[in-house]
Amino acid sequence: MSGKAGAYGTKGGGDTDFRKTWDRDEMAQRAKDREAKDREEGKERYEAKLAGKTYRRRASTPDDLKQTEARSERIDWSKMIGKQTLTSAAAAVGKRGRGAGAYCQACDLTFKDNIQYVEHLNSKQHLVATGQSGEVHRATVQEVRDRLRYLKRKRDEDKFMEVTDLDARLAMSKEQMEKDAEEKRRLRNEKRRAKKKTDANAMEWKVEGDGIIR
Repeated sequence: MSGKAGAYGTKGGGDTDFRKTWDRDEMAQRAKDREAKDREEGKERYEAKLAGKTYRRRASTPDDLKQTEARSERIDWSKMIGKQTLTSAAAAVGKRGRGAGAYCQACDLTFKDNIQYVEHLNSKQHLVATGQSGEVHRATVQEVRDRLRYLKRKRDEDKFMEVTDLDARLAMSKEQMEKDAEEKRRLRNEKRRAKKKTDANAMEWKVEGDGIIR
């Protein structure tokens, strides 16, 4: 039957030739991979349950995915006071697009007040857009000790700089007071010399015994 030609002149026009053939070795390997993935997922679910967390399966994990970290820079809202921004009427529809306000470049969203903007920075949408997993790194005991040493050293340095700045301010204040006192003395001496010069150039009147000024 398989040796006969098909309707279009092709060979092997049997009854079951239209069926898809499967590679047994490939399918066996896929089954093993699926079982290993299920075991790994079950282990992660169990560990999350023991830790009191909710397990969420990810569709795909990017290679450059990083853990969520605290922001190292502060948001300076004072630089936006009195600032004018020129935008077109169709620049932003709702929050989408760049408009007047706090703009998030990663998500292409604009917020009208700082509270909404800060809440957006902590949202899952922003974390995913910036390549963060939303999971926080659990610090070890040694990392906590190193962090405490760093904070103590930084506090001591800040205190030293504060004392230095205070001494510098006191020295500058003393110098300014001395300059002001010197300027007052100079003006007072100039006024005194000008008065003496005026008295020296004044006309001397001599009164005789008869009361006539000569």
